[in-house]
Amino acid sequence: QLQASGGGLVQAGGSLRLSCATSGFNFKLYAMGWFRQAPGKEREFVAAVGNVIGQIYYADSLKGRVAVSRDDAVNMVYLQMNTLKPEDTAVYYCGALYHDFGLTSSTAKAASLYSYWGQGTLVTVSS
Repeated sequence: QLQASGGGLVQAGGSLRLSCATSGFNFKLYAMGWFRQAPGKEREFVAAVGNVIGQIYYADSLKGRVAVSRDDAVNMVYLQMNTLKPEDTAVYYCGALYHDFGLTSSTAKAASLYSYWGQGTLVTVSS
C-alpha cells in the first residue's frame, strides 16, 4: 500500500515536499518513482530512486527543480519540488517498482512496470 501526501495549493515560485508512505511489501527491494497526471494528459514520469545509492533519475523537463529521496528506515519516499510553475499542476502519484538488478533510466520511466501505486496527491500551482 502506498499513501501519497503533501500536495496543496501553492503560488508560482513556491515549493512543496511530497511524501509517500509505504507498507505491505519489502521496501528495500523496490525502486520508488513519482509520476504526475495533469487534466486531459497522460501520466508522465517525474523522478525515481532505486534501492542502490546513486540510482536516481529525473525527467529532463524537471531537472534542477525536483529532488527525490528515500528513507529505508521508515519506508518512505519524498519529492522536493522547488520553483513551481502553473504547468506543474497535476495529481502526483508514487509507485513501487520491483527490480533485482541495476535500475536503468528506461526502466524507471516505464509506468507499466510499477507494481504498486498510491492514490495520488493534488498539486495546484497558481500564477
